[in-house]
Amino acid sequence: MMFLSILAISALGLVFGLGLGWAAGKFRVESDPVVEQINDLLPQTQCGQCGYPGCRPYAQAIVSGEAEINQCPPGGEAGIRALADLLAREPLSLDPEYGTTKPPAVARIDEQTCIGCTLCIQACPVDAILGASKQMHTVIEAECTGCELCLPPCPVDCIDLVEVTPYLESWRRPRPAGATTPARPASSPGARLA
Repeated sequence: MMFLSILAISALGLVFGLGLGWAAGKFRVESDPVVEQINDLLPQTQCGQCGYPGCRPYAQAIVSGEAEINQCPPGGEAGIRALADLLAREPLSLDPEYGTTKPPAVARIDEQTCIGCTLCIQACPVDAILGASKQMHTVIEAECTGCELCLPPCPVDCIDLVEVTPYLESWRRPRPAGATTPARPASSPGARLA
């Protein structure tokens, strides 16, 4: 009897799995590849500084012509240049109406001052704040994008943005101004030896 029950449940799982697989293929929504490419270039802070609720809606607005490529402060001038190159447009300077480029930062919560109101958790677009009602909260720094959306709702001002210091694993040598491709090492094929 037990074997028959296991067999019946397994058969139902197989039928439902095949049905879901068929439905996923039949009702697939194709997205615009240009929107995907633009979204890949955006910093994924989901901060809303561009006037859109996240990076994907901003990418869709750029493609549809509703938004310019210079509305993303976290992406900065490098992001604007990358978007201009992708879309074969003239690079623009960052529109100051949407903010200014700032160094990367993460939120830090003063756990002694935090009252556990959860307003910051609700405001965080990337779920980088961990905590419970009437308990202290903390920020998962690896997930925090520094969007500043958690600052205004905090009633006790216990959240500060702290500039990110580069670690050995994340540090990269800045490229010289105007450089678009990395220099070829002397040992690579086709390079001239001095």
